[in-house]
Amino acid sequence: MSQSRVEVAYGTNQLIIETGKLAKQASGSVMVSCGGTVVLVTACIAGKPREGIDFFPLTVEYQEKTYSAGKIPGGFFKREGRQTEKEILTSRLIDRPIRPLFPEGLFNEVQVMATVLSADDQVDPDVLAIMGASAALMISDIPFDGPISAVRIGLVDGKFIVNPSYEERSKSELDFIIAGDAQGIVMVEGDGKEVPEAKIKELLAFAHTALQPSRDIQIELQKKAGKEKTPVNTKVLPAAFIEKVKSMGMARLSEILSGMADKKSREKALNEVFASLVADMTVYAEFKKGKADIVENDVKAVFEIMQYEVMRKNVFEKQLRADGRGLKEVRALSAEVGIMPRTHGTGLFTRGQTQSLTTVTLGTKIDEQLIEALDGVTYRRFMLHYNFPPFSVGETKPVRGPGRREIGHGALAHRSLEAVIPTPEEFPYTIRVVSEILESNGSSSMATVCASTLALMDAGVPLKAPVAGISVGLISDEKRSVLITDIQGMEDHFGDMDFKVSGTTTGITGIQLDLKIRHITVELLSQAIDQAREARMKILETMTAAIPEPRKTLSPFAPRISIIQIPQDKIGEVIGPGGKTIRKIIESTGATAIDIDDEGKAFISAPNQEALDCVMNYLSSMLEMPEVGKIYQATVVKIMNFGAFCEFMPGRDGLVHVSELSDKFVKDPNEVVKMGDTFPVILMEIDKMGRYNLSRKKAEKK
Repeated sequence: MSQSRVEVAYGTNQLIIETGKLAKQASGSVMVSCGGTVVLVTACIAGKPREGIDFFPLTVEYQEKTYSAGKIPGGFFKREGRQTEKEILTSRLIDRPIRPLFPEGLFNEVQVMATVLSADDQVDPDVLAIMGASAALMISDIPFDGPISAVRIGLVDGKFIVNPSYEERSKSELDFIIAGDAQGIVMVEGDGKEVPEAKIKELLAFAHTALQPSRDIQIELQKKAGKEKTPVNTKVLPAAFIEKVKSMGMARLSEILSGMADKKSREKALNEVFASLVADMTVYAEFKKGKADIVENDVKAVFEIMQYEVMRKNVFEKQLRADGRGLKEVRALSAEVGIMPRTHGTGLFTRGQTQSLTTVTLGTKIDEQLIEALDGVTYRRFMLHYNFPPFSVGETKPVRGPGRREIGHGALAHRSLEAVIPTPEEFPYTIRVVSEILESNGSSSMATVCASTLALMDAGVPLKAPVAGISVGLISDEKRSVLITDIQGMEDHFGDMDFKVSGTTTGITGIQLDLKIRHITVELLSQAIDQAREARMKILETMTAAIPEPRKTLSPFAPRISIIQIPQDKIGEVIGPGGKTIRKIIESTGATAIDIDDEGKAFISAPNQEALDCVMNYLSSMLEMPEVGKIYQATVVKIMNFGAFCEFMPGRDGLVHVSELSDKFVKDPNEVVKMGDTFPVILMEIDKMGRYNLSRKKAEKK
């Protein structure tokens, strides 16, 4: 196989896609380079369809090798282990824009693998992996209706930046990844600092234009090195069979999907219709054809088509949804706070039959999460975890810990709220939010955003503004496109789009777009943004009615934290040799921890206010400058034959000479003092060597 290469300008770098050199046994293999970052992406397909499935078995694996950044993995085993959160989220980023572009009826397993071989400190590999997945599929023999491309956009000083560096992203007002084709947008993932809707619309148009060059070079690469596509052999059901099943069940199905609001009742009714179709053997008897017999899965396939057609017809012709709502109508809302007695903060948010119970736990600096990534080590002080137990949808299945879905939904809610979380200077706590989905019928991630806001405000976290989220769906065909607000599970399954938008009254903080069709135009997506804002304002009204502002006081069960600035020349004195002084302070005051950074900022945490006050007073006294002539309360810490050393201020010892211990003659200091004795002393002198000379007898006279 000959080597082929294409390249194009990408931000301030060159984007290079090569094939024919590495991993030549894969169906498609490309190496994508930008700056010092290199990603190898491969695509493979199984030789025959997987038996007994009715879905497309696509798996995407993104792997970051630590050697790519010149690092050795931490831990005992010293090799890459289970996927990190970044790897899981990037795998989902790759999956979402390419999945709609495979042909209907393809049941062969397809696997796309992206491996980071080299990583610099400028270019994030995730966007390169998305482009590489499309390019690898384009040149392979795998059926794929691409290409698509992707671009990361930042906003610094009011200007959009293509492919911003890590440093530029830290200064940016937003961080968006947009994937698309020549006609429209396929996927959006991003967060912002309350960015106005108008600016987001500008961003979408800018990004769609910016991603075209990297899409065009994939077509060029396919012409140079592309293989002939393998035809897809799909089972074609007889038209007469499809009509037979429809004639038997369509009337009842139309009745069920025209206003039955309760999810469980609707599912029960649908299951009864399906069971009756399966039980009627005439459906099978009329279509016996030897090895090509009609089976139950074929009835299921037609039944899915029937639901798809009825739901969409009702929307197009009657502006009616399966639960009887109007196109822009939000389901019934309720919001509560403070319902758990011992948690630091609790929020319960219910929208229709989707419900999130969210709790907040406040911790100290030692509770921060260590994140080891290719771009370096960071600490995360705000964490949000999302749990989706099977009972939330009335099912039973093993609980094996968070999967990709839980990680993805939690990350979306996390990004949506991060923009309003106070800085460590404003609120020096580590914050952990946990969302338990108790019911689910569509857009539980946006319910998590709402419930998390409630819980944070209940915990007394001074959010910059409350955040709410909503999902907008799309029902479309070749001629018509209808947007629907607050989609439920059925509308997500049979609809064309799940567009989640979260934000404040000021602007957007998080966006995620998933499509089941080829693309959506920038104009239609802009309309969806406006429709989402209408619903968001209504939800925020319900939330602020439950709790209008963050509580002024923390839960009595939350730790207490304060910050004090220690002068640079006093840091060593406070810490003490080998940390001796700081350990003593913690032991004597009951503090939980005292963390001092290089600039002298001390984060002090204690289990209660009394202990915090104690340590603050101790440090304040310790930082106070000794004053000659002032009387102090001193404690004997060491006795010598020439006098007693006494701690007269926290961390400061001085000598009471034997002649200054008493008005009377003292031959042996042990005659008048013992270890631990406390008595007043006066600071008589600070000598040239900085030593403190104290007097007990003069203090007693005064």
